[in-house]
Amino acid sequence: MLIGILQSGHFAQREGAPLRDYSVLYTEMLKGHGFQFKTWSVVDMEFPSSPKDADGWLVSGSKHGVYDDLPFIEPLEQFIRDIYAADVPLVGICFGHQIMAQALGGHVEKFKNGWAVGREDYAFDDGKTLAMNAWHQDQVITPPPDATTTATTDFCKHAALAYKGRAMSVQPHPEFESSDVEMLLELRAPGVVPPPLIDQSRDTLNAPLDNDEMASRIAAFFKGSHHG
Repeated sequence: MLIGILQSGHFAQREGAPLRDYSVLYTEMLKGHGFQFKTWSVVDMEFPSSPKDADGWLVSGSKHGVYDDLPFIEPLEQFIRDIYAADVPLVGICFGHQIMAQALGGHVEKFKNGWAVGREDYAFDDGKTLAMNAWHQDQVITPPPDATTTATTDFCKHAALAYKGRAMSVQPHPEFESSDVEMLLELRAPGVVPPPLIDQSRDTLNAPLDNDEMASRIAAFFKGSHHG
């Protein structure tokens, strides 16, 4: 099964170090599940020609906001609508979660209560709580009409969505290991994220995460589990 990664941004990079871009992070997250991967860097205006170019699609994270006036936003929204209409499996993560919601009739904005950074506990509607890393200020405020909220936190009401069609999305980053968050705290947090939140996130860097469980859920969804 070929998973097309719609890369909507580039991950943080230490000077002189090789770039571990989102395409690498998602390939690592889903390793062992039997997928092949191809990346289209939509942030650089590299788009597939058809929703049928892959057997499933994953919309990546990004440092950009879905409401930013950037050339790739509108065509990405249209491609998301095309994928959804074609009933091809579609998964969004963080920015991907938000732009799917915006493209399909929901509302996203910069959250008035600020940032979620680092390890958070997400309560899913099947009764399980999964710990994953967050890195966002924007949130889905109003889900699309076709979407049901499937996970929540005290800070983020609509932390995961399941759609009536073959689509699902999550606000946290199951592809982020502790070392990835540590790098973001070093490179992107200063002057942006409040210092107490940075300190709090550093304190939880070594706590266990449920990334493998979320990866298994995403893999099962791509392979045919219908959440809508």
